[in-house]
Amino acid sequence: MKILQINVSLNSGSTGRITEDIGKVMLRNGFESSIAFGRTARPSTSEKIRVGNKLDFYSHVIQTRLFDNHGFASKSATTDLIQKIKDYKPDVIGLHNLHGYYLHVGVLFEFLKEYACPVVWTFHDCWPFTGHCSHFEKIDCQKWKSHCNKCPLTAFYPQSYIEDNSFKNFVNKKNLFTNHPNLTIITPSNWLAALVKQSFLKEYSVQVIHNGTNLEILKPRGIENNSIVLGVASVWTKSKGLDDFIQLRKILDFQIEIVLIGLSKKQIKVLPKGILGIEKTESLEQLAVWYSRASVFINPTYADNFPTTNIEALACGTPVITYNTGGSPEAIDHETGVIVEKGDILGLERAIHELGFKDQNQLGLKCRERAEKYFNKNERFTEYFILYQKLINT
Repeated sequence: MKILQINVSLNSGSTGRITEDIGKVMLRNGFESSIAFGRTARPSTSEKIRVGNKLDFYSHVIQTRLFDNHGFASKSATTDLIQKIKDYKPDVIGLHNLHGYYLHVGVLFEFLKEYACPVVWTFHDCWPFTGHCSHFEKIDCQKWKSHCNKCPLTAFYPQSYIEDNSFKNFVNKKNLFTNHPNLTIITPSNWLAALVKQSFLKEYSVQVIHNGTNLEILKPRGIENNSIVLGVASVWTKSKGLDDFIQLRKILDFQIEIVLIGLSKKQIKVLPKGILGIEKTESLEQLAVWYSRASVFINPTYADNFPTTNIEALACGTPVITYNTGGSPEAIDHETGVIVEKGDILGLERAIHELGFKDQNQLGLKCRERAEKYFNKNERFTEYFILYQKLINT
């Protein structure tokens, strides 16, 4: 049996590692696995299929910036991918992030309808059912429930500077995505599953499969917890909470150090005293050391689905403080972290002290136990294998 996955990245970043780990499960169970990717790729155990090239990428960026055509460019690159899919002849196609400047979803879905094999689409954000944005929660926009138009988020990813094409994009996505006879939707959080059921995709079957992480690498390292507050992101922006960490630094005891991983060189240069900035790393080993050194992990995100950083911290025995955003709170319970309302900087400070008063050894054990019980990647991604097998045999 052959499984083909499509994602913007391969074995890089959260969604890239997820597709890689799903592929590993398929291979262990005797399936063939290929992954088509648009941009960043690292070594993979699956067969790699590149979609487009740098010229396609930059052309798609221009189409997005000028005309808000994100997801409706890269026509030639998508046509080439379709030929490769025909040659490979997969039994199931697993979709992940189709946005990211590399695919024409219209061309792809017209083909998928004709090809008629089961399609499993994992939503990592809200882009599949909006006219523009990947996350509307930051401004509590509700237009996606009826019809997107006059988008208030064109200045955010995927940025469009001139045109607002959200009305037309919404129509096109609705027509394309509701017209597949054998589509199953996966969401990593109950929060996102509930949103899908309110969208134009509500007639489809939706299954929740939480993200998993590597418990063999991400584990307590026997390092004594220091007075370190840790934050980790692939890209640090205002919506990821960078400004909130800077505000937190102003009120936090200077005996507590803030460490942020994933910053650019430019961002590191302008950090205030008391914040250590580290560039992005793909090394889980390096991340495990920092998670283990930290007394607490903070995720002050304003828009998210089910952040893998939360469960990485738990795996290393580190409690999590998260804003009440999307599915982020689903990773923790009252024994392993604290939920704070978005923008409540004083609440973050209180949560740090609240966790500091707890028995640290017991707290670390509870965090690790939760990760082992719910977020073992081998168990979570085996759910994909079971689903794929069921769809093939139906």
